[in-house]
Amino acid sequence: MKIASIVGARPQFIKAAPVCRALRAEHDEVLIHTGQHYDHGMSQVFFDELGIPAPDHNLGIGSGGHGRQTGEMLAALEELLQQIEPDAVLVYGDTNTTLAGGLAAAKLNIPVAHVEAGLRSFNRSMPEEINRVVVDHMSALLLAPTTAAIGNLTAEGLASRAVLVGDVMLDTAREFAERTDVGEVLSAHGLHEGGYYLATVHRAATSDDPVRLGNVVEAFGSLDRPVLWPVHPRTAGNLHEFGLEGRMGGNVRAIEPQPYGEMIALLRGAEALLTDSGGMQKEAYFFGVPCVTLRDETEWVETVEMGWNRLAGTEPGRIREAVAAVSRPAERPEVYGDGHAAEKVAEAVGRLG
Repeated sequence: MKIASIVGARPQFIKAAPVCRALRAEHDEVLIHTGQHYDHGMSQVFFDELGIPAPDHNLGIGSGGHGRQTGEMLAALEELLQQIEPDAVLVYGDTNTTLAGGLAAAKLNIPVAHVEAGLRSFNRSMPEEINRVVVDHMSALLLAPTTAAIGNLTAEGLASRAVLVGDVMLDTAREFAERTDVGEVLSAHGLHEGGYYLATVHRAATSDDPVRLGNVVEAFGSLDRPVLWPVHPRTAGNLHEFGLEGRMGGNVRAIEPQPYGEMIALLRGAEALLTDSGGMQKEAYFFGVPCVTLRDETEWVETVEMGWNRLAGTEPGRIREAVAAVSRPAERPEVYGDGHAAEKVAEAVGRLG
């Protein structure tokens, strides 16, 4: 089969790495990068480090408002897919790239396979929730990471298209955990294990809101350990625009976005993770690191149910309370599969032909 895989953002690069290898063992894959993440530290470094093949096509769309960005991607992808004529299109996650890729393929009557299908936050104010719901309902194949995701798809009448494959991010996380020395990475950053919190903030609901972002900065500065914060480029711009850089205080150490292997090592060495990222909530669970989620809901309900994740929103008091209450439960079931999800994705996609 000829399969067009469409990616555009950091989490998708991480998911695509093992899937590309599995697909190319049996099929002809055409890799398309929309350019949604174009900064070197958020894009090219992941292709280099994860061993992802160079994109066959880079649309160079760049950043912008949701409507304009999605519209530009849709137009460009429609034209490109007509030229490529793939047998199936593979999309990942919940970004504007995911929505545009799914729409372009569906309108051309090309079967769509959605990796990470079935996730629901049940918060329709989140653009990501709209993206994932729409793409699930237009896809021919729904590749679900968990039994909870299968349950969501079943409730929406989509069970006949769903396959439980596990989480492809686990494949990549385990691979890099084996090849990265945590002590070496921590030493290079002047850190010791358990002596800091790791933080990430990138979702528009927080990073584009001066009050919420200010609350997060305040909370980080008041915690009992230093906070290491690799700052997303958009968040960095907003910290400057909102005049929040000077409010960080000495407890917060802002650094550039890190390569994947180093980020995994920094996560493994942290006392806890503070994040609004969906992917990093899972990665914390993979490695037994407590997580405080800077949102009021999560798609990864298993992490909360198992006691490894606490929802804190962005109010400083709630964040401090959640951090003070973090624990490491005795049990951490393998709810995200066996680390061989990419092979199951490739097998399921192959059946579309």
